[in-house]
Amino acid sequence: MTSTMLRPGDSGYDDELAGFQTAVRRRPDVIVAATSAADVVGAVRYAGEHDLPVAVHSTGHGLTVPFEGGVLVTTQRMTGIRIDAESATARVDAGVRWGAVIEAAAVHGLAPLSGSFPGVGVVGYTLGGGFSLLGRKYGLAADQVTAIDVVTADGELRHVTAVTEPDLFWALRGGRDNFGIVTALEFRLVPVTRLYGGSLQFGTESLPTVLRAWRDWTAEMPREMTSSLTMVPMPDLPMVPEPLRGKHVAQIRIAYLGDAAEGERLVAPLRAAAPVLGDTLAEIPFTESGSIANEPPFPHGYRADNVTVTELNDTMLDAVLEHAGPGAPVPTVILLDLLGGALSDIPDNPGVGWDREARFTVRALSVVDDAALTEIRAAHGKLFDALSPWSTGKLLTFVYGESSPDEEAAKVYSAADLRRLREVKAAFDPRNRFRLTHNVQPGRDTE
Repeated sequence: MTSTMLRPGDSGYDDELAGFQTAVRRRPDVIVAATSAADVVGAVRYAGEHDLPVAVHSTGHGLTVPFEGGVLVTTQRMTGIRIDAESATARVDAGVRWGAVIEAAAVHGLAPLSGSFPGVGVVGYTLGGGFSLLGRKYGLAADQVTAIDVVTADGELRHVTAVTEPDLFWALRGGRDNFGIVTALEFRLVPVTRLYGGSLQFGTESLPTVLRAWRDWTAEMPREMTSSLTMVPMPDLPMVPEPLRGKHVAQIRIAYLGDAAEGERLVAPLRAAAPVLGDTLAEIPFTESGSIANEPPFPHGYRADNVTVTELNDTMLDAVLEHAGPGAPVPTVILLDLLGGALSDIPDNPGVGWDREARFTVRALSVVDDAALTEIRAAHGKLFDALSPWSTGKLLTFVYGESSPDEEAAKVYSAADLRRLREVKAAFDPRNRFRLTHNVQPGRDTE
């Protein structure tokens, strides 16, 4: 290998481990700082020769499983991007972040199905499904993938498509890093240059009204409208704008693929629902799409979980307010995401299944610095227990923080998909080399 290999105590070891999620502790025996697919091949072969497990790290947003020992491959230096304007496709290396793709595609009047934060890594986001700001119009980011370069447990670099390796192509798109280390992705882009987007903010006293108003409003929205509602306990600090400082704020996020006049008409009921403390809605270039959510760019530790649900009835909204509102025992950010539209469509070559009939996701996130992990688990558990009668599952891409890998896999995947995933795992990673994740155990159905 030509890459750098770092061991505990080496200069640069701790810096190489750093990532956006700071609450998940990992201490590998060896870190391989990869700069190319050849480096990744070398790292996986090294792990095989020494009978070590392997994990991968790009930006560190999706870290979930703490571990000691093994080999960690970092891909942050693999930043190549190629846009093919004629075919409206992109090819990106493993360390690329969405912001770079957004800028490169915009030159050609195109956009990727990126998420709310441009600092997120492309590969991890996409292999988890990829719920985009444009999702209700164009579907999952994973459904736009046309090819994947991946190093499997035997140390071979494979170019995987729906034709060459259909089972592995399916498993990677939803099974994430259980089956190898992806070194590059190829995917379709969409003809988007501008959108009507931003957010509306409402104060603590308006939370019950705004929750119900947004829920009712979503029922009539076209596919061109993607929206979410976030409840955030804002700190009483000088950097927070005065109208929001120290309040528990509801933020309605809007990403509408239509002209601004129609966007104004569609959001008018939301503006009229309660006094508005902040309003950033406007027509913006897609290159500024990260301003819609305006999420904090600095690394921090957090624990999060989610459920998909069939509806948001009044009982459920009352539970959200009780367990994650201003009086909650642990400060909690709640995100309610509108699904449906193209997210419910089944493409010709879908990845690992999820409940495409689910209407919303409910996500809960708490900063670990502000509370012990056990307290956060208990608080989140009460919320999701209250929502369980209407839950249809959960999404792996929104599970962050320490949890049981085997248990999460069983909760995320259907029984049929989990059986198929285990068979693919047995074919490509029979020794379970890639187990330092929400692990799918290798096995074959003997029935």
